[in-house]
Amino acid sequence: MIAIIDYGMGNLASVYKAVRYAGYDPKVTADPVMVSKADLIILPGVGAMAQAMNNLERSGLTEPLLRSVEDGKPFLGICLGYQMLFESSEEGMGEGQPAVRGLGLLKGKVLKFADMPRIKVPHMGWNKLSVRNSSYLEGGEFMYFVHSFYPKPEDYDSITSTTRHGVQFAASVEMNNIFATQFHPEKSGTAGIQLLKKWLSANAGPGSLGIGTGIGGTAK
Repeated sequence: MIAIIDYGMGNLASVYKAVRYAGYDPKVTADPVMVSKADLIILPGVGAMAQAMNNLERSGLTEPLLRSVEDGKPFLGICLGYQMLFESSEEGMGEGQPAVRGLGLLKGKVLKFADMPRIKVPHMGWNKLSVRNSSYLEGGEFMYFVHSFYPKPEDYDSITSTTRHGVQFAASVEMNNIFATQFHPEKSGTAGIQLLKKWLSANAGPGSLGIGTGIGGTAK
């Protein structure tokens, strides 16, 4: 079973439809038992990291998610679901307030884009990826981004693609069973669907729905 985790903050419909377009039958769930039983896990997300972490904890999803990743189940994090993998985030920090705690599955922290001339925040739009070494990306793809914060992984070797918005940052990472992207593959047209197909095929085998490809590239 492919579980798309519902913790009240994800762009669930878009991710669900994209996985269906890729030829697979995912289940959207907020049930910790179903997450524990899943073969593959997708953690999407939009919004603030502090609220997302609180929602995960309140829903009883944190422990089964961590246990599943530690047990080696294939995991895909998207946007906020990527940022939550790190140890901490500057998002929500005020004067005298500590950084927001993340899941700590990857070493590093999530930083806010600095104020720079002619650089708009949030970063919204299509960026070309510079691919270093990836199981799922070929290089040169344009993907769709919507975010105001970006992760800075401690492990440089885990970074599989980068792009630039004022600063160069890690657009995707791969480490063991974890694959995560700052961009939205479900909003990135044909390139995003092909990426999902590669990840799903590598970890779940061939799809069987035969729905076809082609999906819009605008973000909510």
